[in-house]
Amino acid sequence: MTKFRALLAILAVLFIAACTDTQAVSQKDVNALAQQLRALGPEVDPAEAQRAAEISYSYGRQLAREYNVTSSPIIHNAKVLNGFRERGLCVHYAQDMQKRLNQENFRTLVIHRAIATPDNIWRIDHSTVVISRRGDNMYEGVVLDPWRNAGELFWSPTRADTVYNWRPQREVLEEKAAEKLARQPS
Repeated sequence: MTKFRALLAILAVLFIAACTDTQAVSQKDVNALAQQLRALGPEVDPAEAQRAAEISYSYGRQLAREYNVTSSPIIHNAKVLNGFRERGLCVHYAQDMQKRLNQENFRTLVIHRAIATPDNIWRIDHSTVVISRRGDNMYEGVVLDPWRNAGELFWSPTRADTVYNWRPQREVLEEKAAEKLARQPS
């Protein structure tokens, strides 16, 4: 009986630890992203860059809590697709992050949507947001991807992201629509 109680205690500790937010976002992380955003060009307002960085880090974590993410992104996707969770696919993160960042009405920054088409073992598209200096395209911006690490923000200059080949959302959706139309019988 004592061994059983000890096992239960260990399992309880492991369960609590697994549910605890163990990775603290440091101000250093936020400042590094803000610096990267300021480096997009001298026209970028430093206050906007700082605000965008703070929101990107905090909102990605908030979304993971709201989506009840308790596992890896791929496992969470399976939970959503099988009805065990309502939201938490990458497209949900991208939609919600875009909406939140757009609420800031940045003057010197602009939010883009991007999709990476399947060139991975899972054969699924991946959606995210990219932030750039106003007037630049998404390839000159910074990927903001909270899905990739289950709410922990991944960011990188778009061209430097070696895991995904990002393309503008509109371009990918138009291509898919044309492919679907071409497959339909005449």
